[in-house]
Amino acid sequence: MEARHDSVLVKEVLEVLHIQPSDTVVDATLGGAGHFKEILSRLGGDGTIVGIDADPAAVERAREAYGNDRRPERPVAHLINDNFRNLARILERLNIVPVDKILFDLGWSGYQIGSPRGFSFRRDEPLLMTYGEGGPSTGLRTSETAADIVNTFSKEDLADLIFTYGEELFAHSIAQAIVAERSRGRILTTGVLVNAILTGVPQWYRQRKIHPATKTFQALRIAVNDEIGALREGLAAALRALAPGGRLAVISFHSVEDRVVKNLLRDAAQAGLGAVRPKKPIVPSRFEILANRRARSAKLRVFERVVTVPKASMADSLESIPVYA
Repeated sequence: MEARHDSVLVKEVLEVLHIQPSDTVVDATLGGAGHFKEILSRLGGDGTIVGIDADPAAVERAREAYGNDRRPERPVAHLINDNFRNLARILERLNIVPVDKILFDLGWSGYQIGSPRGFSFRRDEPLLMTYGEGGPSTGLRTSETAADIVNTFSKEDLADLIFTYGEELFAHSIAQAIVAERSRGRILTTGVLVNAILTGVPQWYRQRKIHPATKTFQALRIAVNDEIGALREGLAAALRALAPGGRLAVISFHSVEDRVVKNLLRDAAQAGLGAVRPKKPIVPSRFEILANRRARSAKLRVFERVVTVPKASMADSLESIPVYA
């Protein structure tokens, strides 16, 4: 089956960002380029768009979309193969500060799921889980793959990782099953890992709608790509880069990352840097969920910077934000 990707909450993102033709906009997660195309269409000749993704294939999709924009007055585009954790460095290099609107879509692309990198537990693939093509993810300062983790971590460390990043009820028994499996030979493919996970959970757990490997794969993907560390650094840089009155929109898909987003934006608001608007996250409509099941867990949170920002308060707030609260 040909890989595809349907961006979620597109209409809602465009409404909350309220993009003007002359805005400077950052799409920090190009992915399938769905949001990028819509943002691009709303910018004019005086606008600028910066697109970032650790996956070079995502950057190419955005570059193709930009090339297909034949308007005589299209915005300037900077398309960067890097991780959004390096947002401050990227904007500094481009000499683009401040920024009017910033979007983070933290979901993984359908193209990535369809690529043979080990993201899917439904196919037997090399156990990588990197966003780069066959190697370490760009801009992450790490070179570990999922195979490295499952074959070298102690049982206790594996259990902690699976519980913390996957919130997996059977983290300890799954870790024990993985250690037992690797004693017979290195675990190098998703198929072998899935079989080990299945032996580590009770029979009733295998009968649920959610695949028993879902949370373990999530935990490994987060660890391989240092998604929590990257998220904290990227969002902190985004808050610093926002122009007075600028808006930051973040789409999260699971409770681990959403907790980071919620707490960071809450702390920034309490420090007087701006406000979370609306206070509750925006979720997909029933119609969108029926059309795209991947949208069912999506949450959109929006932060708007105040016109006057107390710089000391900003620095203190962003440095003290914890991963979990």
